[in-house]
Order: sequence, then structure tokens, then C-alpha cells
Amino acid sequence: MTDTTVVPPTPHDPRTVKPADWTWLIRGRSWCGLIAERAATSPDERFLLDEHGSEITFGAFEARVERVAAALAERGVGPGSVVAWQLPTRISSVLVMAALRRLDAVQAPIIALYREREVTASLAAVDPQFFLVPGEWAGFYFSAMAASIAEGGGPSPTVIEIGLEPPELEDTSALPRLPDSDEDGQQVRWIYFTSGSSGVPKGARHTDSTILTGATSFAGIGRMGTRPDEVSAMVFPVAHIGGALYVITSLAAGFPVLVLEAFNPPQVVAEFRKHHVTSTGGAPAMYAGLIAMAKSSPEPLFPDLTLLKGGGAASPPEYFDHAKDVLGVVIAHDYGMTEVSMIAVADPYTDPDILRQTDGMVIPDNEVRLVDLDDQPVTQGDDGLVQVRGGSVCKGYTDPTKDAENFTEDGWFRTGDLGRLHPSGHIEVIGRIKEMIIRKGENIAPMEIEELLSRHPSVGEVAVIGLPDETRGERVCAVVVPTDGDEPPTLADLTAYLLEAKLMKQKLPEQLEIVSELPRTGLSKVAKARLRSQFGEPSNQSNEGVNA
Repeated sequence: MTDTTVVPPTPHDPRTVKPADWTWLIRGRSWCGLIAERAATSPDERFLLDEHGSEITFGAFEARVERVAAALAERGVGPGSVVAWQLPTRISSVLVMAALRRLDAVQAPIIALYREREVTASLAAVDPQFFLVPGEWAGFYFSAMAASIAEGGGPSPTVIEIGLEPPELEDTSALPRLPDSDEDGQQVRWIYFTSGSSGVPKGARHTDSTILTGATSFAGIGRMGTRPDEVSAMVFPVAHIGGALYVITSLAAGFPVLVLEAFNPPQVVAEFRKHHVTSTGGAPAMYAGLIAMAKSSPEPLFPDLTLLKGGGAASPPEYFDHAKDVLGVVIAHDYGMTEVSMIAVADPYTDPDILRQTDGMVIPDNEVRLVDLDDQPVTQGDDGLVQVRGGSVCKGYTDPTKDAENFTEDGWFRTGDLGRLHPSGHIEVIGRIKEMIIRKGENIAPMEIEELLSRHPSVGEVAVIGLPDETRGERVCAVVVPTDGDEPPTLADLTAYLLEAKLMKQKLPEQLEIVSELPRTGLSKVAKARLRSQFGEPSNQSNEGVNA
């Protein structure tokens, strides 16, 4: 942090800290403006660190962005060019991201875990002139996949390989002028794809403004950059919208970020300790991974870590308890999605009982309402479907036919989440409407059962799904990853545990499946569609008659 940083007060009620109090943040109206202002303010402060021993300061970052932009311009990339990129979480990827914005190109990041089916659909959605790939990474040949897509009749953009070091050109004199600040926020320059858990990915169209709005609130409400000697870490795909949010947050708040290419436990431990990482973020799967690692170690693994933040999926309250007891850190879980860069953000200084149960306060530039299936507001205090409109919402989809399905006529975005608003003003995500189990006409929320089962000592991770059933309509199935070193629980063990927890019999799992790991989408959400397909037939462990 620089000597001009002002640390705000830290009252327990986040509603007392207004945007006007976020005085430690630089607020750019554009990516390029934010990079320039941070470089002028903190030129010699560290910005990006990596596992290969590289470091880059804010000042050096600005200069290198110019050189990378010049190299890409020499290849033909310019204002308005459509550029898809599928790159791992590296310093070179962040430089390319910023360089494309410097060139005023339209960029479409693609998660590095996507393969030919998803990549083909993503490329078809944006019809890019250029496709940037890492060549070979993690044992997979991305250039070969791009060639195969083109040979199969799919999109055939110009392929440019970006390695551990990006291309750079010393002569930057031919660069176009800096992009306008785009104060109205209507110029779409970012396409982010949904995870594709139920099929073909959808492209959400974003502007500088929609991403900056979410990131500024993430930094402000989340108090990012206010802790002494703060170092954060990005151990999730940089091509996710969260990658852009984290980069902006670091630029706005002026703290360094360690970027790691993959969540490799021994490497995470070594690098977090080496760089004294104090905070990190990602999906709840990351929380679970860090907790499991700490549980299996006789000594503290992360002595400097104090804060976990993330989003993308609901976080079980038990993760909050485990993080506090095992890691000695606070989880301040947020609420965002591909289409809405940030819906709500948690303040880590909020009362722990509220943090444990909720997913943040709605950010100042957004409005949220809860509605029924007919888009009518529910009675105050009732649960409902979450809809949002405001500054962080995308400008629709690359396929305009999806807009009517996902937006109301008056501009509210249908998140597909079930939620409740607490008296404190915080929002709690209960689950996805499409994941609701309808058993004998009764709605069952999987998340309620998952939260209870996650407390069982033999349950490491759990997903609850509904499977087709001739007599019930749907039956409840629990898919469990056992805790390391423990015997897998039986269905009888789990039903007895749930009955002791006062869960009604009608909600008890009727099928148990034991797996070594839960399948996940490219965004680390549990791929429940795959589980439903895999376990559609009853297993040997069934619960006939217990909750008939």
C-alpha cells in the first residue's frame, strides 16, 4: 500500500460504510484509465506475482501492456477486432487481457478447461477473427484442438499462441489512440460465457462499466486492500469474469496478487507461505479444498491467511464454521454470476452469525427483488426468485433470442436463484429453481439437505439431486465424497443423522451414491446435470418405505 492509503473504520454494520467512504480506492471510468492512474500513483509497488518467480510492478505493467498491444497490433488486432482467448491463469494472460482492452478489441475469454464441444459453441457465438491459445498446457494441445475445430467445419480464426511470456514489441508508436472512457457504459467489449452445465454455453455481453461497477463494490464493501501487508491470490480461471474483477480490484485498491495456474495443493501451500498470502477467492469448492488440506496437516499450513471471499455458487454455513475452526479465517461469501459481475458483496467485519448464513449486501448500483413464478413480487419476508437490475448487469446475450427468456420486459434479469432477504438487509441464496426436487407434489430444496449432511463427520462433500421416479415423480439422491480416511457412510447412517437434526421424513434421501470426487463445470460449480444422468437408476443403497 502507498502512504496515501486511508483505511476506513471497521464497524460491524456494513450499512454504515457508504461508497463515499471508499477513499482508499482509485475509481477509473475505464480499464485503461485505471491502469494509468494506478501506475502513476504506485509505480514501484508489486502488482502480479507467480509460481515461476516472476514479479511485475504497477508501473512496469502499464509499460508492458503497451508493448504487448503493439505486438498484437502487428498481427492485425485493432479497434473492434473480435478476439477469443483460452489461456491459463498467468501473468502473460493478464497482460494480454489488458492489451486487448488497450487496442479497443472485443474479447471473449474461454475457460481453459473447456474442450472441443464447448469451445466450438463459444467461437460460433462470437465469430472471432483471432483465437489466442497457450499451445500446449497441462498436457493438452490447444492449437491442435483449434485446428480440429476448423477442419470439422467450425470457426477458423487466426490462431496466435501465447506462452508463459507474451509477445512484446518495443516500438509502440503505431498504436491507436487510447480508447474513450465510454462513460455511458454501452460499448460492449467483453463476452463472458456461462459454464454450460446444461448444454451449450451462452455469451453474456459486458462493458467496462458493468465489470468496473461490480469490482469497485467488491473492493469497497469487501474492504480489499485495507489490511496491513495484504497479498491476495487468484487460483481460479482468469477467463472467468471473476478474473477481471480480481484484476480491477487489485488495481483499484493497490495490493499484489499471486496468480497460480492450477489448484495444486502442495504448490498452493508452498506459494501461499512463500508470498505470505492473506486473502484469496473463488468458488466454495476452493474453501472445501483449503479446509481439507488444513484438516490433514498436524501444523498450520496458511499462517498468514485471514480472509476467503468468493461466489459462483452458494456456500454451506458449515464451511464458515470449518474455516474459522480449522484455518482461523473468515469466509465473507459474495453473490455474483457470469451475467451479473456482482449482485451482493459481504463485508468481512459483519456479525459472524450474519456472515455464516448470507451472501452479502446488495451493491449500491443494483436493485434486487424477489418474485413468484409469474414475476410478481412476493410478500415481504417470503422466499422468492431473485431478479436484479442495475449497473453490473450484462447487456444481454450474443444470442438475442435468449434475452426474452432471461430478462423481464421492464429490464429485470432473472437469475434463476431462490433467495430470501434478511432483516439486516443481507441476501441469502437458497438454491437454483431448476434444482428443486418435486417429490409427490412437494417442493424440496436440495441445499437444505446438503447443509445438514455437510455437518456429518464422514461427509467431505455432498450434492443432493432429484432423479426420475415412477411413483414419486422424483426421488431424493445424495451423492457423497467421504472424508479422507473415514469409512463411507451408509444410507442408514445419513437418514438417522438427518432425523436427529429434525428433518422431515419426506425430505430424506432415498438413494446414496459414493464417489471419489464431484464432477464440476469449468466454473467449479457441481455439475448436477451429469450426476442426474449418471445415477438415474437406483443403486443398491435405497431407502424404500422410510419416507413413503
